[in-house]
Amino acid sequence: MALLSSITALANPARFSAFATRVLPWLAAATAAMLALGLYLGLVVAPADYQQGETVRIMFLHVPSAWLGMMGYTIMAVASLGVLIWRHPLADVAAKAAAPLGAAFTFLALATGSLWGKPMWGTYWVWDARLTSFLILFLMYLGLMALRSAIEEPSRAAKACAVLTLVGSVNIPIIKFSVDWWNTLHQPASVTRMGKPAMDPTILWPLLANALAFTLLFVVLHLAAMRTELIRRRLRTLRITAAASAAFAPEPAE
Repeated sequence: MALLSSITALANPARFSAFATRVLPWLAAATAAMLALGLYLGLVVAPADYQQGETVRIMFLHVPSAWLGMMGYTIMAVASLGVLIWRHPLADVAAKAAAPLGAAFTFLALATGSLWGKPMWGTYWVWDARLTSFLILFLMYLGLMALRSAIEEPSRAAKACAVLTLVGSVNIPIIKFSVDWWNTLHQPASVTRMGKPAMDPTILWPLLANALAFTLLFVVLHLAAMRTELIRRRLRTLRITAAASAAFAPEPAE
């Protein structure tokens, strides 16, 4: 009960900002340490693949980026439910802060996937089911950010973006299961599949270390972006209040 009440207390924007300020330095330090470990394991410890050679190291950046691109949109979908159903005070803040981060990681996954595809497939791009659905995810991110920028009134923008986010969330399971549903060039799941992972431990552990490091990086950037957005909204409220007070203030007597 104490833990639940503590989590519920973070729904208050002021308390959340204070919490983020306290934990961000520690999370940033943990992120830096994990990134260093992940780079060391991926670039020094992990051996070259007998088929892919040194290009296998692209995977240590590509796979975590792809996971986080999907995770970012999942966060936005959950936050959108908070906007439309529960009207949670931080829901729209979380969704707005996650959009540019998810877009950045999705673009990074597309770019690194293309760099890997050239030596492996002989081309930078194919209209593969996984690649196409992931490109749609990137375009969804861009569309949501454009929609939010086009609507000036924050509550209307929040609702419109929440509806579009939930509609677009159908693409997440399509991305996940596209390699199972269709005959694609992209390899099937080799880490999160049922049973034992198909990867050798010399590749699997560096990949998991980098996945954890990138996840921590996402969390740090997301918390920092949410805190910044709360400050921006607070300043906007103060400006509107000051403008309204000035408009209705009595004129000084001559």
